[in-house]
Amino acid sequence: MIDRVTVFGLIASVFGLVFVLELVRRRKLREDYSLLWLATAASLIALTLSRPLLDQIAAFLGIVTYPPAALFLVAIMFMLVILLHYATVLTRLARENKQMAQKMAILQWELEQTRRGGDSPASGAGEVTPRGS
Repeated sequence: MIDRVTVFGLIASVFGLVFVLELVRRRKLREDYSLLWLATAASLIALTLSRPLLDQIAAFLGIVTYPPAALFLVAIMFMLVILLHYATVLTRLARENKQMAQKMAILQWELEQTRRGGDSPASGAGEVTPRGS
């Protein structure tokens, strides 16, 4: 007998899988980011369809009163992994953005020095003065 939570878990997992595939197809989500989402949906589908496996995982985790609750625990764990992955990507992008802004500022300063006809920035003979001075 299949209970409502199992049916809901299966419908939500299949919907998630189809939704991620559609986002990748429309190029709204890159393939490398979609891998974690696809793994999450596939794992939830497998656990939903294999009740003995779900019962074993629930027993291992100490969930004895209602084994389908392990589905939500697995989903939450995957979400935490996805959030950690995105946090590392954002950290890298923020670092690269800062470096690019610094390089742009240096290039802009060098361009202004060249337009003023001042000393060559590479020679080091020019004095650095803040804007507006």
